[in-house]
Amino acid sequence: MAEESQRSSAAEIAVTSNGDLDQNPEEVFCGESFPGKPAFPDVPESCVPSSNYASTTEGVIESGPHKDGAKTEPSSGALVLSDDMKTPAMEKLDLVRKWSINTYKCTRQILSEKLGRGSKTVDLDLEAQIDVLRENKRKYQQVIKLAQTLAGQLAQIMQTQRQLGDAFADLSLKTPELHEEFGYNADTQKLLSKNGEILLGAINFFINSVNTLVDKTIEDTMINIKQYEIARVEYDAYRTDLEELNLGPRDNNTLPKIEHSQQLFQAHRDKYERMRNDVSVKLKFLEENKVKVLHNQLILFHNAIAAYYSGNQQQLEQTMKQFHIKLKAPGSERPSWLEEN
Repeated sequence: MAEESQRSSAAEIAVTSNGDLDQNPEEVFCGESFPGKPAFPDVPESCVPSSNYASTTEGVIESGPHKDGAKTEPSSGALVLSDDMKTPAMEKLDLVRKWSINTYKCTRQILSEKLGRGSKTVDLDLEAQIDVLRENKRKYQQVIKLAQTLAGQLAQIMQTQRQLGDAFADLSLKTPELHEEFGYNADTQKLLSKNGEILLGAINFFINSVNTLVDKTIEDTMINIKQYEIARVEYDAYRTDLEELNLGPRDNNTLPKIEHSQQLFQAHRDKYERMRNDVSVKLKFLEENKVKVLHNQLILFHNAIAAYYSGNQQQLEQTMKQFHIKLKAPGSERPSWLEEN
């Protein structure tokens, strides 16, 4: 009779077709015969005996030694720590994914433009200013190169003049009958060498000023132009992507994609317009600075060359004072051992 009563009570627990219990889970786990505390956070603690059992991180319940009056809460710290540890990795993967998608879209846009299939956003006025700046930069670099060549040749001439002046001075002492003639030529060569040092200082000052204009001021603007061109490619890439989606069907699956594409397009459009305005302002200030710098340097170069070849030593020295150019003393190019240490 006892076996039949147990069978009948067991038969009262209905099981569904997929193997789940048809009873309320709380009623099942609240039975007194259940030996441990379940690892389900939704189950109230009142349904669980106060015995001490420790659960593993994988949900497997292991029994431990029984201690009266001791109650151990389920350990979920490892699981939370694991999620925290995964967050930076997931963020990096998300950044890599976004970068890959952006790179693919931009590469596709560039290729389509080169093949003549894709449309390109062009600001005619701004593009014309950028082309002029690139051409001027190339010409300024050529001027610097020629000025450096002139300075090198002038330095060689000065060295020859000094040597020639020393030779004339030596012959003036050793040839009494031509003492005055050799002496005049020695003084002339030494004066030309001295004036050459002043002219060389003016040319080097001209080279350094124009080189600063090209390598720093103009190059800084060129960096902004490169950023503007990248923003333009991204803008056209996401604009093309949005246009392709708008040409397709509109249903529950495509509408979220179109909305997301619209948001990306608007963000890149704002970036493109912001970079375009920045480049326009940069070009304006660069033009004003370039005119001011080149105006002074061209006057310096002209006055120094004219005074040197006309033999006007006073005018040459006045030109150096006008532009506050200090010449180095002969032999002071290399620092002394005290300055090096």
